[in-house]
Amino acid sequence: MRAGRMPAGPRGAVLARGSATLGPMSGRGTPAQRGRLITIEGPEGGGKTTQAERLRRHFESRGVPVTLTREPGGTWLGERLREVLLPRTETGAPHDAVTDALLFNAARRQLVTEVIRPALADGRTVVCARFSDSTIAYQGYGAGVPVERLRGLEAVATDGLRPDLTILLDLPVESGLARKAPGDVSRFEAEFDVEFHRRVRAGFLALARGEPDRFVIVDAEADVETVASMIASSVDLLHRASEPERLLLRTPS
Repeated sequence: MRAGRMPAGPRGAVLARGSATLGPMSGRGTPAQRGRLITIEGPEGGGKTTQAERLRRHFESRGVPVTLTREPGGTWLGERLREVLLPRTETGAPHDAVTDALLFNAARRQLVTEVIRPALADGRTVVCARFSDSTIAYQGYGAGVPVERLRGLEAVATDGLRPDLTILLDLPVESGLARKAPGDVSRFEAEFDVEFHRRVRAGFLALARGEPDRFVIVDAEADVETVASMIASSVDLLHRASEPERLLLRTPS
Protein backbone atom coordinates (compact mmCIF):
# COMPACT_ATOMS: atom_id res chain seq x y z
CA MET A 1 0.00 0.00 0.00
CA ARG A 2 2.87 2.35 0.72
CA ALA A 3 5.53 0.94 -1.58
CA GLY A 4 7.23 3.82 -3.34
CA ARG A 5 6.33 7.49 -3.43
CA MET A 6 3.64 8.81 -5.74
CA PRO A 7 3.17 12.41 -6.87
CA ALA A 8 1.78 14.52 -4.06
CA GLY A 9 -1.84 15.56 -4.42
CA PRO A 10 -3.96 18.18 -2.67
CA ARG A 11 -3.68 18.66 1.11
CA GLY A 12 -0.54 16.52 1.22
CA ALA A 13 -2.30 13.30 0.21
CA VAL A 14 -0.65 10.93 -2.21
CA LEU A 15 -2.72 9.93 -5.24
CA ALA A 16 -2.40 6.56 -6.94
CA ARG A 17 -4.47 4.78 -9.55
CA GLY A 18 -6.52 1.90 -8.24
CA SER A 19 -8.28 -1.01 -9.88
CA ALA A 20 -10.22 -0.52 -13.10
CA THR A 21 -13.34 -1.92 -11.43
CA LEU A 22 -15.20 -1.24 -8.22
CA GLY A 23 -15.37 -4.88 -7.25
CA PRO A 24 -18.47 -6.85 -6.26
CA MET A 25 -21.44 -4.96 -4.91
CA SER A 26 -23.03 -5.69 -1.55
CA GLY A 27 -26.61 -6.68 -0.87
CA ARG A 28 -29.11 -7.94 -3.43
CA GLY A 29 -30.68 -6.79 -6.67
CA THR A 30 -29.22 -5.07 -9.69
CA PRO A 31 -26.20 -2.74 -9.33
CA ALA A 32 -28.55 0.26 -9.57
CA GLN A 33 -30.59 -1.04 -6.63
CA ARG A 34 -27.92 -2.30 -4.27
CA GLY A 35 -26.40 -0.16 -1.60
CA ARG A 36 -22.74 -0.10 -0.69
CA LEU A 37 -21.08 -0.94 2.59
CA ILE A 38 -18.33 1.46 3.68
CA THR A 39 -16.39 0.67 6.83
CA ILE A 40 -14.06 2.89 8.83
CA GLU A 41 -11.23 1.10 10.59
CA GLY A 42 -7.97 1.79 12.35
CA PRO A 43 -6.05 1.77 15.62
CA GLU A 44 -7.15 3.70 18.69
CA GLY A 45 -7.49 7.47 18.53
CA GLY A 46 -7.88 7.76 14.77
CA GLY A 47 -11.23 9.53 14.92
CA LYS A 48 -13.45 6.78 13.53
CA THR A 49 -16.63 7.95 15.29
CA THR A 50 -16.11 11.57 14.26
CA GLN A 51 -15.34 10.72 10.65
CA ALA A 52 -18.23 8.26 10.36
CA GLU A 53 -20.64 11.00 11.40
CA ARG A 54 -19.07 13.48 8.97
CA LEU A 55 -19.33 10.92 6.21
CA ARG A 56 -23.03 10.42 6.98
CA ARG A 57 -23.59 14.16 6.65
CA HIS A 58 -21.57 14.19 3.43
CA PHE A 59 -23.83 11.57 1.85
CA GLU A 60 -26.98 13.30 3.06
CA SER A 61 -25.81 16.60 1.55
CA ARG A 62 -25.64 14.83 -1.82
CA GLY A 63 -29.01 13.16 -1.49
CA VAL A 64 -27.57 9.67 -1.01
CA PRO A 65 -29.71 7.51 1.35
CA VAL A 66 -27.38 6.50 4.17
CA THR A 67 -27.47 4.43 7.34
CA LEU A 68 -24.83 5.06 10.02
CA THR A 69 -24.00 2.32 12.50
CA ARG A 70 -21.13 1.02 14.60
CA GLU A 71 -19.46 -2.07 16.02
CA PRO A 72 -20.03 -3.42 18.50
CA GLY A 73 -23.51 -1.95 18.65
CA GLY A 74 -26.17 -0.73 16.28
CA THR A 75 -28.82 -3.12 17.62
CA TRP A 76 -30.30 -3.80 21.05
CA LEU A 77 -28.16 -6.92 21.42
CA GLY A 78 -25.08 -5.26 20.01
CA GLU A 79 -25.28 -2.36 22.43
CA ARG A 80 -25.62 -4.76 25.37
CA LEU A 81 -22.55 -6.67 24.17
CA ARG A 82 -20.71 -3.37 23.82
CA GLU A 83 -21.36 -2.77 27.52
CA VAL A 84 -19.66 -6.11 28.22
CA LEU A 85 -16.76 -5.87 25.79
CA LEU A 86 -15.43 -2.33 26.16
CA PRO A 87 -15.46 -1.31 29.86
CA ARG A 88 -12.48 -2.12 32.03
CA THR A 89 -12.53 -5.56 33.63
CA GLU A 90 -13.74 -5.16 37.22
CA THR A 91 -12.44 -8.55 38.35
CA GLY A 92 -8.93 -7.88 37.12
CA ALA A 93 -8.98 -11.16 35.20
CA PRO A 94 -8.08 -10.70 31.51
CA HIS A 95 -10.61 -11.59 28.85
CA ASP A 96 -9.79 -14.61 26.73
CA ALA A 97 -9.13 -13.44 23.17
CA VAL A 98 -11.27 -16.17 21.59
CA THR A 99 -14.14 -15.22 23.92
CA ASP A 100 -13.74 -11.62 22.76
CA ALA A 101 -13.83 -12.76 19.14
CA LEU A 102 -16.98 -14.82 19.71
CA LEU A 103 -18.77 -11.90 21.37
CA PHE A 104 -17.72 -9.38 18.72
CA ASN A 105 -18.94 -11.75 16.03
CA ALA A 106 -22.23 -12.33 17.83
CA ALA A 107 -22.82 -8.56 17.82
CA ARG A 108 -21.74 -8.47 14.16
CA ARG A 109 -24.13 -11.23 13.15
CA GLN A 110 -27.07 -9.36 14.68
CA LEU A 111 -25.99 -6.09 13.06
CA VAL A 112 -25.62 -7.66 9.62
CA THR A 113 -28.98 -9.44 9.72
CA GLU A 114 -30.99 -6.70 11.45
CA VAL A 115 -29.49 -3.50 10.00
CA ILE A 116 -26.86 -3.81 7.29
CA ARG A 117 -28.33 -6.30 4.82
CA PRO A 118 -31.84 -4.77 4.90
CA ALA A 119 -30.37 -1.30 4.31
CA LEU A 120 -28.24 -2.53 1.40
CA ALA A 121 -31.23 -4.30 -0.11
CA ASP A 122 -33.13 -1.00 0.04
CA GLY A 123 -30.37 0.72 -1.92
CA ARG A 124 -28.97 2.59 1.06
CA THR A 125 -25.27 3.23 1.63
CA VAL A 126 -24.19 1.89 5.01
CA VAL A 127 -21.36 3.56 6.93
CA CYS A 128 -20.10 1.36 9.77
CA ALA A 129 -17.48 2.43 12.31
CA ARG A 130 -15.48 -0.80 12.64
CA PHE A 131 -16.37 -4.15 11.14
CA SER A 132 -14.76 -7.56 10.75
CA ASP A 133 -11.26 -6.22 10.04
CA SER A 134 -11.10 -4.99 13.64
CA THR A 135 -11.49 -8.51 15.00
CA ILE A 136 -8.74 -9.76 12.72
CA ALA A 137 -6.44 -6.90 13.77
CA TYR A 138 -7.15 -6.94 17.52
CA GLN A 139 -7.82 -10.57 18.38
CA GLY A 140 -5.69 -11.93 15.55
CA TYR A 141 -2.59 -9.80 15.02
CA GLY A 142 -2.81 -8.20 18.47
CA ALA A 143 -3.77 -11.09 20.75
CA GLY A 144 -2.50 -14.01 18.68
CA VAL A 145 -5.63 -15.93 17.73
CA PRO A 146 -4.92 -17.66 14.38
CA VAL A 147 -6.32 -15.52 11.59
CA GLU A 148 -7.74 -18.58 9.80
CA ARG A 149 -9.80 -19.36 12.90
CA LEU A 150 -11.12 -15.81 13.00
CA ARG A 151 -11.96 -15.92 9.30
CA GLY A 152 -14.18 -18.90 10.00
CA LEU A 153 -16.07 -16.98 12.67
CA GLU A 154 -16.34 -14.00 10.35
CA ALA A 155 -17.88 -16.14 7.61
CA VAL A 156 -20.59 -17.31 10.00
CA ALA A 157 -21.25 -13.79 11.29
CA THR A 158 -21.46 -12.07 7.91
CA ASP A 159 -22.52 -14.84 5.51
CA GLY A 160 -19.72 -13.62 3.27
CA LEU A 161 -20.66 -9.93 3.28
CA ARG A 162 -17.58 -7.81 2.57
CA PRO A 163 -17.23 -4.02 2.53
CA ASP A 164 -17.13 -2.30 -0.84
CA LEU A 165 -14.70 0.25 0.60
CA THR A 166 -12.73 0.36 3.84
CA ILE A 167 -11.25 3.63 5.08
CA LEU A 168 -8.22 2.90 7.25
CA LEU A 169 -7.49 5.85 9.55
CA ASP A 170 -3.84 5.22 10.27
CA LEU A 171 -1.59 6.97 12.77
CA PRO A 172 1.27 6.07 15.13
CA VAL A 173 0.13 4.17 18.21
CA GLU A 174 1.53 6.71 20.65
CA SER A 175 -0.29 9.57 18.94
CA GLY A 176 -3.58 7.72 18.93
CA LEU A 177 -3.44 6.65 22.57
CA ALA A 178 -2.50 10.18 23.66
CA ARG A 179 -5.69 11.52 22.05
CA LYS A 180 -8.01 9.46 24.22
CA ALA A 181 -9.81 11.45 26.90
CA PRO A 182 -9.82 9.81 30.37
CA GLY A 183 -13.55 9.17 30.19
CA ASP A 184 -13.22 7.57 26.76
CA VAL A 185 -10.63 4.93 27.66
CA SER A 186 -11.85 1.40 26.97
CA ARG A 187 -10.53 -1.91 28.25
CA PHE A 188 -8.32 -2.15 25.19
CA GLU A 189 -6.45 1.05 26.04
CA ALA A 190 -6.39 0.43 29.80
CA GLU A 191 -5.41 -3.24 29.92
CA PHE A 192 -3.20 -3.79 26.86
CA ASP A 193 0.34 -2.51 26.44
CA VAL A 194 1.80 -0.41 23.64
CA GLU A 195 3.28 -3.45 21.92
CA PHE A 196 -0.20 -4.94 21.61
CA HIS A 197 -1.42 -1.78 19.90
CA ARG A 198 1.60 -1.76 17.61
CA ARG A 199 0.74 -5.29 16.51
CA VAL A 200 -2.86 -4.17 15.92
CA ARG A 201 -1.72 -1.28 13.72
CA ALA A 202 0.64 -3.57 11.82
CA GLY A 203 -2.28 -5.96 11.35
CA PHE A 204 -4.48 -3.29 9.82
CA LEU A 205 -1.71 -2.31 7.43
CA ALA A 206 -1.14 -5.95 6.49
CA LEU A 207 -4.85 -6.33 5.72
CA ALA A 208 -4.70 -3.20 3.56
CA ARG A 209 -1.71 -4.56 1.63
CA GLY A 210 -3.61 -7.79 1.06
CA GLU A 211 -6.68 -6.06 -0.41
CA PRO A 212 -5.48 -2.83 -2.04
CA ASP A 213 -8.64 -2.49 -4.15
CA ARG A 214 -10.83 -2.36 -1.03
CA PHE A 215 -8.74 -0.25 1.35
CA VAL A 216 -7.98 3.45 1.32
CA ILE A 217 -5.37 4.54 3.85
CA VAL A 218 -5.81 8.05 5.23
CA ASP A 219 -3.27 9.83 7.42
CA ALA A 220 -5.27 10.33 10.62
CA GLU A 221 -2.64 12.64 12.09
CA ALA A 222 -3.94 15.35 9.77
CA ASP A 223 -6.55 17.77 11.09
CA VAL A 224 -10.19 16.69 11.20
CA GLU A 225 -11.23 18.75 8.17
CA THR A 226 -8.42 17.42 6.00
CA VAL A 227 -9.19 13.82 6.94
CA ALA A 228 -12.90 14.37 6.22
CA SER A 229 -12.05 15.87 2.83
CA MET A 230 -9.86 12.92 1.86
CA ILE A 231 -12.55 10.44 2.91
CA ALA A 232 -15.23 12.35 1.00
CA SER A 233 -13.09 12.31 -2.15
CA SER A 234 -12.59 8.56 -1.96
CA VAL A 235 -16.26 7.70 -1.39
CA ASP A 236 -17.42 10.09 -4.12
CA LEU A 237 -15.25 8.20 -6.54
CA LEU A 238 -16.65 4.89 -5.33
CA HIS A 239 -20.15 6.09 -6.13
CA ARG A 240 -19.22 7.05 -9.69
CA ALA A 241 -19.81 3.54 -10.99
CA SER A 242 -19.46 4.70 -14.60
CA GLU A 243 -15.86 5.82 -14.11
CA PRO A 244 -13.36 3.48 -15.86
CA GLU A 245 -10.96 3.90 -12.94
CA ARG A 246 -11.20 5.10 -9.38
CA LEU A 247 -8.62 7.12 -7.55
CA LEU A 248 -7.40 5.89 -4.20
CA LEU A 249 -5.97 8.19 -1.57
CA ARG A 250 -2.78 6.95 0.02
CA THR A 251 -0.70 8.44 2.80
CA PRO A 252 2.91 9.26 1.95
CA SER A 253 5.33 6.37 2.32
